[in-house]
Amino acid sequence: MKPKVYITRSIPESGINILREHCDVTIHSSDKPVPSDELLRQVSDKDGIICLPGDKIDKTLMGAASHLKVISTFSVGFEHIDVAEATKRGIYIGYTPGILTDATADLAFALLLSMARKIPQ
Repeated sequence: MKPKVYITRSIPESGINILREHCDVTIHSSDKPVPSDELLRQVSDKDGIICLPGDKIDKTLMGAASHLKVISTFSVGFEHIDVAEATKRGIYIGYTPGILTDATADLAFALLLSMARKIPQ
């Protein structure tokens, strides 16, 4: 039996295809956050959740998802996940640390160079 995963919003199709090879996947297809009542209903039998920063993953949600083993966020930050509660329940958390480090440094340097060379003027 494949693990069940709920994806709270659209993510790149290539990622969804990889998941579908190994999991039963349910996707909230809107780009807007899932309403909390729907999210609670959807995760009740799921083993994993892939969420985004606008999705509040708290004690209430984890309590509604008795099979939950993994919460993964499609972001660098994980402030929207109650890490202490997940740890207490033995739920693993995944996130993407450092993914934007180089891009942020490049942008900062480009802005500095732009100002030094008076490009906006």
